[in-house]
Amino acid sequence: MEQPSPATWRTENDSIGGELYRLAGEIYPICRSITGDGVRETLGVLARHVPLEVREVPTGTQVFDWTVPREWNIADAYVKDASGRRVIDFKASNLHVVGYSAPVRTRLSLAELKKHIFTLPEQPDLIPYRTSYYAETWGFCMAHNKLSELADGEYEVCIDSSFGDGALSYGEYLHGGEAADEVLLSAHICHPSLANDNCSALALLTLLAKRLQGVRTRYSYRFIFAPGTIGAITWLAQNEANVGRIKHGLVVSCAGDGGGPTYKRSRRGDAVVDRAMAHVLRTDAPSAQVIDFSPYGYDERQYCSPGFDLPVGLFQRSLFGTFPEYHTSADNMDFIKPEHLGRSYELITAALDIIENDRTYLNLNPKCEPQLGRRGLYSAIGGDKNAPAKSMAMLWVLNLSDGEHSLLDIAERSKTPFAVVRQAAALLEAHGLLAEKGPS
Repeated sequence: MEQPSPATWRTENDSIGGELYRLAGEIYPICRSITGDGVRETLGVLARHVPLEVREVPTGTQVFDWTVPREWNIADAYVKDASGRRVIDFKASNLHVVGYSAPVRTRLSLAELKKHIFTLPEQPDLIPYRTSYYAETWGFCMAHNKLSELADGEYEVCIDSSFGDGALSYGEYLHGGEAADEVLLSAHICHPSLANDNCSALALLTLLAKRLQGVRTRYSYRFIFAPGTIGAITWLAQNEANVGRIKHGLVVSCAGDGGGPTYKRSRRGDAVVDRAMAHVLRTDAPSAQVIDFSPYGYDERQYCSPGFDLPVGLFQRSLFGTFPEYHTSADNMDFIKPEHLGRSYELITAALDIIENDRTYLNLNPKCEPQLGRRGLYSAIGGDKNAPAKSMAMLWVLNLSDGEHSLLDIAERSKTPFAVVRQAAALLEAHGLLAEKGPS
């Protein structure tokens, strides 16, 4: 019996794009890092849309080769000139402070201050995003043009931050399906005011989880919103006994710009999620790029580490590190667009639709072609401009439904959109020509 497609996944691009953009804009101003109140505040916003379980893992917890770090929080930061004017102001942009900066209150000459300032001379109007999670230091980021305007003299420096024993926070939501087997969907929550990287993906996965509520699915769907690297490592360490349930997975980031789309395969390279994403992009986004796995990038490299080797790929629009706005103040709400967010949502849900509905069938009349006209199967699609393609899909499904080829196999081999192949299989099954293959 064919699993009903979760119709609420598929929606009008403009409608979902606007919703995604508004949610991304709501969390955009929040200062986030790998720990701290900014992460909790962000999870609180997401939890208004979906019932997240917020996990708190104490400072000092050993997670494989890593240790959960001290919690970091920041209230304010600035650099003032001799007149008392803030020439760098954390309240104007939280990118102005190097993430995880130690507290400092001092006065410095311009020459000494410059040793603690990061700029982008090649992009002189932009503020860079910098962090120092595991080496205690402090610093500021600013536009290079603004640094050039600073006069010699003494400057007042303040970073009102704190370190302390606390916890690493992450959010988790499980949508239960008919099977215990899971699809993992993960986005990093640690970046502050960066709209594409990664407010876009946090919004996308939150609203996807929201739309799944109350929908019957074959698989269970686990959503993870965790700090990059240390968050995924912590989740894996806390859930090592159950990761065998994960049969498919996707990390999502940079989902709101106009580039790409780009899909990075899992370490396995030929997992069902790899094939499903490649099929969708080949069919629906011919300009897309599908690249091989490498052990650098986002949290797919943790899920795909050799001790786990989970079938988890990475979906993005523009590939990380390749667009000029990446990790700068130009990655703002003007950089992402509702139509790109909506398109990313549609591509991801199309791939999940394949995973949900891929089946293997047996042709119940395998000796030569059955007479389709006598059964009214040609007239069932008559008048449709796509009738020839749909008729051809029926022939492909009949020919390859030998108990060894799934619908995705057939779609790939015939170069036919999966949805068309699935519709053909449903029609043939309804007319008694196919039966789903049961467990071996």
